[in-house]
Amino acid sequence: MNPLLIGPIAELLSKGLDRLFPDPEQRAKAQMEMLKLEQEGAFKELDAQLQVNLAQAAVNKEEAGSASLYKSGWRPAFGWVGVFVLLSEFILRPYLPWAMEVFGFHVPQLPSIDTEMFWPLIFGLLGLGGMRTFEKTKRT
Repeated sequence: MNPLLIGPIAELLSKGLDRLFPDPEQRAKAQMEMLKLEQEGAFKELDAQLQVNLAQAAVNKEEAGSASLYKSGWRPAFGWVGVFVLLSEFILRPYLPWAMEVFGFHVPQLPSIDTEMFWPLIFGLLGLGGMRTFEKTKRT
């Protein structure tokens, strides 16, 4: 179930409990049961997400240990492509034309590589995303 819907559904149910159980004691028991069910559902959802994450970690470990370069080599290849992008965009492109001018050669400005999608991919590959850290601090 979508976690964003749990709050509104619980609110609707609590309003319905007020109408169904006019006695405050019965209403309190029904609310307690509803809270227990809500928590069990949330824990089941967290457990399901944990199982998905553990399965993905097992797949990642299996891929990394494979002898096949096709299976185990895509992460290092992506890392080397990232190194090439960083090298060309932030070192070669600005400084190569300048260095060539010093030695008497005229080199036109090198084309730029669009790094808009590069940074999120590199941060994700390196595990530098901040969302999971934010979630852990908020305990959600």
